[in-house]
Amino acid sequence: MPGTLRRPHITFAVALLLTARLPAQPTIGANQAAGCLENPHAVSRLQITQPGIFENFLVDGGGASGNLVKITADNVTLRNCEIRNGSGNGIGVFGNRVVIENCRIHHMLASTFQEQHDAHGISGRWGETLIRNCDIGYTSGDSIQFDPDRVSSGTAVIEQCTLWTAPLPVAAGGFHAGERPGENAVDTKTKPDGQRCKLVVRKCYLHGWNQPGQISNMAALNLKERVDAEVTDCIFRDNEIAFRVRGPGKRGGARVTIVACAIYQADIGVRAEEGIELLKISGLAFGETVKQRIRFVDGQATAGFSSTGERTAPPLEVLLERGFR
Repeated sequence: MPGTLRRPHITFAVALLLTARLPAQPTIGANQAAGCLENPHAVSRLQITQPGIFENFLVDGGGASGNLVKITADNVTLRNCEIRNGSGNGIGVFGNRVVIENCRIHHMLASTFQEQHDAHGISGRWGETLIRNCDIGYTSGDSIQFDPDRVSSGTAVIEQCTLWTAPLPVAAGGFHAGERPGENAVDTKTKPDGQRCKLVVRKCYLHGWNQPGQISNMAALNLKERVDAEVTDCIFRDNEIAFRVRGPGKRGGARVTIVACAIYQADIGVRAEEGIELLKISGLAFGETVKQRIRFVDGQATAGFSSTGERTAPPLEVLLERGFR
């Protein structure tokens, strides 16, 4: 049946365990069909207030604001859905142990290119969130942002996703054809105290975050505040900055580990700011079109910095097809 709810639910921990047991995926980014199946259930909003598996919804907001999909229950899986055409967030996560997989989110556009406002693909609380095999593009804010209210802590895992932006082929919302919306693929915000949050990004393809006139220092990954971030087997292309990693400030600083990633077409590969206390890089590959590989904005590298195994990236098409291993 379209738009179905099924039980039993696979818990967050079990979902991670099953993922770990699967063989390595041969490609980077969303590598299965993301979006609806045949005969989806069409709605303008979806409110999820009970646990379970929710799948095959086509959510078209028609330009509406707010969260087109709002998840307030724990133990929820949202699967094989398309969420589009809103001026707020595609999905707002306010429950714990939430899995979002095989979903396509696009055209979340607020205001105009000249006066752009945030509309994210996925946002909400940290909790225990797994985002897998999703395609998120054309957002005037970030593809994924946790937590804009800075009231939660927990873990977010983003794997096998494509997070992107590009010039709009046709006008949409208040944006004209040819304008490229967006801020970051992933942006982290956390509570200023208490337990540190954890972010895991693996086997993702992040591209297109390189439009002048929106925000300064636009980055695919904007890693800041009290987050421990691990980024593994990811590809970055056509970004002003691939990694923007930010150290201690009034809300704390990020600790970042980068393993076996590749960067193509960037002004800066890794931009380290504010004396970041921990930045560990291994096996980072660079294409010829990266203008500056690693830049420390505030002077010399800190004692917590290391970079080993730097290498030349293979052709982009080869890496997308075959992966890192």
